[in-house]
Amino acid sequence: MKKKILISDPTLRDGNHAVKHQLTAEQIARYAEAAEAAQIPIVEVGHGNGLGASSLQVGESAVGDMEMLKAARRKLVRSKLGVHVMPGFATIRKDIEKAVEVGVDVFRVGAHCTEADVTRRHIGYVRERGKEVYGVLMMSHMVSKETLAEESLKMESYGAEGIIIMDSAGAYLPSDVTERIAELVKALNIPVGFHGHNNLGMAVANSVAAAEAGATILDGTVRGFGAGAGNTQLEVLIAVLDKMGYSTGIDFYKLLDAAEIAEREIMKVIPAIQSISIVSGLAGVFSGFSKHVERASKEYGVDPRDLFFELGRRKVVAGQEDLIIEVAMDLAGKKVSR
Repeated sequence: MKKKILISDPTLRDGNHAVKHQLTAEQIARYAEAAEAAQIPIVEVGHGNGLGASSLQVGESAVGDMEMLKAARRKLVRSKLGVHVMPGFATIRKDIEKAVEVGVDVFRVGAHCTEADVTRRHIGYVRERGKEVYGVLMMSHMVSKETLAEESLKMESYGAEGIIIMDSAGAYLPSDVTERIAELVKALNIPVGFHGHNNLGMAVANSVAAAEAGATILDGTVRGFGAGAGNTQLEVLIAVLDKMGYSTGIDFYKLLDAAEIAEREIMKVIPAIQSISIVSGLAGVFSGFSKHVERASKEYGVDPRDLFFELGRRKVVAGQEDLIIEVAMDLAGKKVSR
C-alpha cells in the first residue's frame, strides 16, 4: 500500500512574494480553478506574509485579504482553502473571524522557531471554530532539533493538528532535514510536515528527505513560484514522489496544466537560483528579503552579498524588514570610514 502524502500548495501565497504581493483577484481565481481540477488537497491564498500582513513595511497587497479569499473560495470545491497566519500581523477579531466567515478550511499558524508561545490564542481560537489548524515553525534552521521538538510540543498542546517546519532561508541540506523531521516524528503525536525553499537547489531533495524521515505533509508551488529562488517545485515533487511509490491523489496532467497557466498568466519571471539567492541560503536569511536587500543595497551603495551575510550574523528574521535599512546604513558608514 502506497504511503500517503498530504500536499499543501502556497502558489497563491508564497508566490505573492515574487510579484511584490500584486496578485489580482482574477489571477487568484484562475489558478484556484486549475488547482481544483488537479485535485490539489490544500490551496493556500493571501499576502506573502499571511493574513493582515499588507503594509508599507512588508509590502501592500493589490487586493485585500477577504477579496483574495473569496476569489479562491468560489473556485474550490474538493480542494480546501488555506491561509497562513502570523500573530503580530493577523488578529483574531479583525482577520481570523472574517476568514472563517469567508469559508477558509485550513489555518496554518506560524511563528519564529523559538516563539511558539505566541500562537496559543490563535491556534486555540481556530480549534474552537471547528476549523483545521496546523502549527508552523519558520526559519527552523536557526535552532537545534531538540529546540524544534520543544516548540512543536507547545503547539501540539495548544491544539495544532500537525506541525510544519519551514526552511524559510533555503539553508538546509537533506541530512539536516532528516535529522529534524525524525526528531519531530519521534516527539509528537500529530503529523509532521516540511516547507522548502530552493536557494541552494535542494528543495525537492530536502522534501523527499522529509518524507523518507516520516513527514506526511509537504508544501510545493508550481514552477517553484515563491520568494527568492522559489519554493519546492510542485510538479517535480509530485513526479518524484510518484516514482518513489508515494500517493498524493493529485492528477499529474492537470497539475502540469495548472503550472502552464500560472507561468502564462501569473508569473512575470520564473524563479531561478540567482547569485543573491545562493548568498541568502548560505547566510541563513529569509528568502523574502531579497527584493528589500536589493533595494537597500542600491540606495546605500553597499554590496547586497555583504548585506545578506551581515543580516545573517545579526540573526535578523522575517518581520524585521525595517532592520535591513539600518544594517545597510551601518555597512555604508564603515565603507566611508575606511
